[in-house]
Amino acid sequence: MSDIVPDICIISDGKPGHLNQSLGLVEALLRTNASLTYKVCPPASCWHLLKLLITHLFTTPAPSEVRLFVAAGHRTHLTLLVYKWCFGRKTDAKAVVLMQPSLPLRWFDLCLIPEHDQPASMPNVIETWGALNRVQPGIKAKNTGLILIGGPSKHFDWDERQVINQLKLILEQKEEHKEGIDWILTTSRRTPESFLVSLSAAQLKINIVPCAQTGKDWLPEQLATAGTCWVTEDSVSMVYEALTAGCRVGLIELNSKTDSRIARGLARLRASGRVRSLKQPGNPSEKVLPALAEARRCADLIIKKGWI
Repeated sequence: MSDIVPDICIISDGKPGHLNQSLGLVEALLRTNASLTYKVCPPASCWHLLKLLITHLFTTPAPSEVRLFVAAGHRTHLTLLVYKWCFGRKTDAKAVVLMQPSLPLRWFDLCLIPEHDQPASMPNVIETWGALNRVQPGIKAKNTGLILIGGPSKHFDWDERQVINQLKLILEQKEEHKEGIDWILTTSRRTPESFLVSLSAAQLKINIVPCAQTGKDWLPEQLATAGTCWVTEDSVSMVYEALTAGCRVGLIELNSKTDSRIARGLARLRASGRVRSLKQPGNPSEKVLPALAEARRCADLIIKKGWI
């Protein structure tokens, strides 16, 4: 940590989804001030953190320009707090945690928590629409559609026949068919191989791009230009990414295993009018709601506080 880059330090456990959230916030900060710099650091071992604490109890803090520590994922929480105290005392650095932390909320300067987690109402807690992400809206190409397929999850029963039947209805919708939408379908790492076999047998007019054939920038680029996006309900992160990209979003429904926080969050999205389903197709002439910009909203709040 002695060679840490000034301004912002991201503590990352290496999970792409967690790093995606942290980068979403940090990149939003960089868009307001391009001179800001950041570094990604792994979480330290408990032994290393203990040594740091003991050392810094009896010595003057080393000079550091770090002003903000950001982290997502349970493995990062302790490192986030120790690094803030050890390396951020001179700059009064702040600790920002994304998602519901495993440690008390009051220990962090700011907690950015999805509203479906129903966080406690506290001055340092901000509810967000879903998890933050790096997606940016782009210029929408005419008559473009994207279909994002997930797979088995702990919250929903996976039924590929149910999914394919809904795909047939999506392609048959008058409002979509009339526009002559060119559909691209992609899968996820959770999608069973049998789904692509069944999809091929259904002979639907869809351009299929399996996730194995996509790169890390493929989905954000597709979302940026797609006007319409349908997502299976188990793929909650992709639902919010599509909303952030400014797509008109529909949900491919699955049977919920329980009354989970994920299912409740999707229900609130439906009630807000931000998503539709085949049961609630919506009016094609309706004005599309503005794209979600939660990363920018949170970044603006941090800047307003004068932390960066």
